[in-house]
Amino acid sequence: MSKILIIGASGTIGQAVQANLGARHDVITVGRSSGTHRADLSQPASLAALFAAVGRVDAIVNTAGNLHFGPLTEMTAEQFNLGLQDKLLGQVQLALLGHKYLNDGGSITLISGVLSIEPIRNGANATAVNAAIEGFVAAAAIELPRGLRINAVSPTILTESVGVYGPFFPGFEPVPAERAARAYQRSVEGGQTGQVYRVNA
Repeated sequence: MSKILIIGASGTIGQAVQANLGARHDVITVGRSSGTHRADLSQPASLAALFAAVGRVDAIVNTAGNLHFGPLTEMTAEQFNLGLQDKLLGQVQLALLGHKYLNDGGSITLISGVLSIEPIRNGANATAVNAAIEGFVAAAAIELPRGLRINAVSPTILTESVGVYGPFFPGFEPVPAERAARAYQRSVEGGQTGQVYRVNA
């Protein structure tokens, strides 16, 4: 049984990943306001404290990350920076710190999203951030030592989230969170590295 850290465990994908991996592994849940431990991706000191408390693990899984959605012509640099600081740099920081706490052969799984390759109106921040995450994963995979692996899961809009985000994704076919969770399972329990697992209909 592996020891797996799940960040964003209370979210829609996080709960599905917890249900999937928790059936076979020792899962430690982390969230901004819930879970066994608290951490904020956008605060490096918060992540450092998390790893100091948890110690060594076999896998680090992230399902969280904030972005800004809005018209490009009205967007400010500060609004764009939300996605940079939280979903992008937060996950980069998670990998830069986290690999030191992984056991040999362990893995890191980050989250990007369909907008990296399928832009939508009001989604410039999301497209830029998700594409950057996928680039980081490809580059980090060739440098990680000790047989460590890193991948990303890129889901399309979730069935469970259509009520909130559906208007942003006209014509997109949603997928259930459980499908995304199986992509996380592939990353954690499989052998590949530098991959982007795209979860589309």
